[in-house]
Amino acid sequence: MTTPSALERPTGVPLTRRLTARLVLLPAIVIALLPPRRIRAVLGVLRRGAAPATAEQARSARDAMCAASLRCAGPKGCLPRSLGAALLCRLGGTWPTWCTGVRVVPPFTAHAWIEADGAPVGEGVPEGYFARLMAVGPPPRPTGR
Repeated sequence: MTTPSALERPTGVPLTRRLTARLVLLPAIVIALLPPRRIRAVLGVLRRGAAPATAEQARSARDAMCAASLRCAGPKGCLPRSLGAALLCRLGGTWPTWCTGVRVVPPFTAHAWIEADGAPVGEGVPEGYFARLMAVGPPPRPTGR
């Protein structure tokens, strides 16, 4: 999967946050090796009990992944970056919407990203630039009677 352009490494991410991002990078890479249906199943289990992530929480997690790993910050790091950001949010008790899809304008490319509050986080592209093929959002909130 690819991104439309190379990313800049964020600065100002605290050391503890970068170290935590490094910790979730290995599981993110392992999950990225799974077939799509297995990725969806694993993320479906991991999101249980989490609250929806805010845009700021999701942005912070994404920035931490890019600061901790050149692979995640690079143009071909979208899958481990998005999975790692989702896992990092989960460690904080929240869950963004993890998405995978394609770019809608030529040339065709696949991409993975996270969303919060209904919008892609940190992608720098206009709305509708990507078409979702799969998404794992926050768990539904129980309804009271």
